[in-house]
Amino acid sequence: MIKRFVSILVLLLLPMFGAQAQVNNPYVELEAFVTNFGEVQTGPLRFLKAEVTLHIAEGGNRIDLEKHKAQIRNDLIFLFKSQRESDLATVEAQTVLAQRALRIVQEAMTKETGHPQVDDLFFTSLVIQ
Repeated sequence: MIKRFVSILVLLLLPMFGAQAQVNNPYVELEAFVTNFGEVQTGPLRFLKAEVTLHIAEGGNRIDLEKHKAQIRNDLIFLFKSQRESDLATVEAQTVLAQRALRIVQEAMTKETGHPQVDDLFFTSLVIQ
C-alpha cells in the first residue's frame, strides 16, 4: 500500500520538477531551419540547415520568447534565404551571420516586448550544401 502511494506521489510530482528544470534552463532551442539560399534563378540550388539555440538574457522572459517564436522563425528564415554562398564560405562569415541573427531576434523582441530578451545566439549545427 505504501509502495503504491509513493509511486503515485512520484508520478504526480515529476512534472513539477521537470517544469522547474525548464524554467532554470537559460537556453531556448528553436526547431531546425531548412531553406534554400543564394541565386536560385541563376545558379545551382543550394540549401542551408541551421539549428539555433538562444540564450535568455538576465531579465529576459522565456514565456515572451515562446509567445513570439513564430515571428523569430520568420525573421530568421528571411535572413538565411538572403545569404549568398560567399556569405557562408568561412567560419568568420558564419560568425557574422550568427551576430546578424542575434540582432534580428533582439530587434523583434524589443519591438514586441520592450526588452531584447536574449543576449546570445548559437548555431548548434550548421550544414550548407
